Amino acid sequence: MPYAVQAVRAGGPEVFESVEVPRPVPGPGQLLVKVAAAGVNFIETYQRAGVYPVDYPFIPGSEAAGTVVEVGPGVEGFAPGDRVAGSDGNGTYADYTLMPAGKTFHVPDAVSDDAAAALPLQGMTAHYLINSSFKVSPGDKVLTYAGAGGVGLLLTQLLKLRGATVITTTSTPEKAALARAAGADHVLGYEEVPDAVRSVTGGRGVDVVYDGIGKDTFESSLAALRTRGTVVLFGGASGQVPPFDLQRLNGLGSLTVTRPKLADFTRDADEVRWRSGEIMSLAADGRLDVRIGGLYPLADVGRAHSDLESRATTGKTLLVPAGSPLAGGLS
Repeated sequence: MPYAVQAVRAGGPEVFESVEVPRPVPGPGQLLVKVAAAGVNFIETYQRAGVYPVDYPFIPGSEAAGTVVEVGPGVEGFAPGDRVAGSDGNGTYADYTLMPAGKTFHVPDAVSDDAAAALPLQGMTAHYLINSSFKVSPGDKVLTYAGAGGVGLLLTQLLKLRGATVITTTSTPEKAALARAAGADHVLGYEEVPDAVRSVTGGRGVDVVYDGIGKDTFESSLAALRTRGTVVLFGGASGQVPPFDLQRLNGLGSLTVTRPKLADFTRDADEVRWRSGEIMSLAADGRLDVRIGGLYPLADVGRAHSDLESRATTGKTLLVPAGSPLAGGLS
């Protein structure tokens, strides 16, 4: 019998247990995928902890890469044996998962299983941020946070390919070195924003802030902007921004704030193919380096969650089932 890990109740990482589960059967429009690696994301820590309501017992996970085992009725363009990835799976902390064909994409031969599993959510997030939420142009000055995180490292590389000046933040010298290696022009401590941002931009401020931290950084994000600048608030790692008086945007220089989410920028198969195709092509030809911060055995999911929540990780955190080709490289 295949295995999965489930949260048996709301709580800390100790609530996970490994269980035998039936192998899923794909329905119309679905793919049955044997999981090579599953992405670990903050939303799953919120679901496990009970911050986001779910029904327990609950098998977390939506992001994975693997191999198609079976296709459901009406599926075209996929066949058993295809390497695929996506961020809309169902219970990917498992040996097998069901994925919607319309939100799943093929993985090029030159992209490894672990890189493929790291890119669907964070890679397409970085893509929509700089192409759709605020379209970055060459010469733009950009502030991001958590420059050594999964999104941060990808975002910096994509911004440099676009010709932008990148200012980012990190919390340790080791993380600062990773951010600089990804191409960041200026790496600051969190306490230096916005004063240092004003200094390195000659007092002007940045064109856009990509803020995935939320409550703790939002005021600094506003203060770092140029007149008519934009904050793209795409996450809340420190908590959600409290209710906000929109009239303040007027007094601060006719600013714009937007609060997007990935689902609204991957609404159909064409959009998924566009975003995933560009990201996978960059990874395949070596222009986008994908940092895997941690590969954890699926059964060690509690430690993966603990490390993610304590900000001990860099890059992408992945879970590897025992039957995955990647399992042999785990210690």
